[in-house]
Amino acid sequence: MEGQVRLNRYLAQSGICSRREADTLIAAGLVTVNGTVVTELGTKIGPGDKVTYGGERLRMEKKRYVLLNKPKDHITTTDDPHDRHTVMNLVRNACTERIYPVGRLDRMTTGLLLLTNDGDLAKRLTHPSHGARKMYHATLDKAVTAADLQRLTDGIDLEDGFAQVDEASFVEGSRRKEVGLVLHSGRNRIVRRLFEILGYNVVKLDRVVFAGLTKKDLPRGRWRHLTEKEVTLLQRVR
Repeated sequence: MEGQVRLNRYLAQSGICSRREADTLIAAGLVTVNGTVVTELGTKIGPGDKVTYGGERLRMEKKRYVLLNKPKDHITTTDDPHDRHTVMNLVRNACTERIYPVGRLDRMTTGLLLLTNDGDLAKRLTHPSHGARKMYHATLDKAVTAADLQRLTDGIDLEDGFAQVDEASFVEGSRRKEVGLVLHSGRNRIVRRLFEILGYNVVKLDRVVFAGLTKKDLPRGRWRHLTEKEVTLLQRVR
């Protein structure tokens, strides 16, 4: 039938998950089509079918890609019971579709954060084996030694496993208190924890590049929609 799509693709394009995660939801009997639970993978649906998950009717949405230059003192979450500032407050007027942060930045870290309703893309950009390339500018409480800079690239054992950065270098003219870092890991507070185990306190941390996207012409606290060219480049990330 013309206009039919696979159910897992429909779920992914509704913005709730990736296609692979959709297969898990379907197999678990958590998705209904026209009031009937559907567990068969590969099921196709048409434009008139009613799909629900968690008691809520889903709709295929236009894909949205919003880049935010996050200020400090905002948490990366879609909701906060303690009523703190969240990144969602900053992008509430970006679009009518529901968008979600790709990965996270901790409360006091600033810089680039991508928000989207493209579940498949978000999954690829945060996958532990080939996460998006990220560049950080870290300001420390004291000068970093060359030996410790080397330890960052050699790798360090943390409480949740071995971790290392791809590149680490001193920022010119910073008296070695500022370091540029490139890494793919998306583990929680990874940069701060690496420096902490080496005996340094991160005073400021700014993400200046994310998956090839930069902060050019994007002031702190502001957002913009990605261009078609930028979306195409992101979709090539594997």
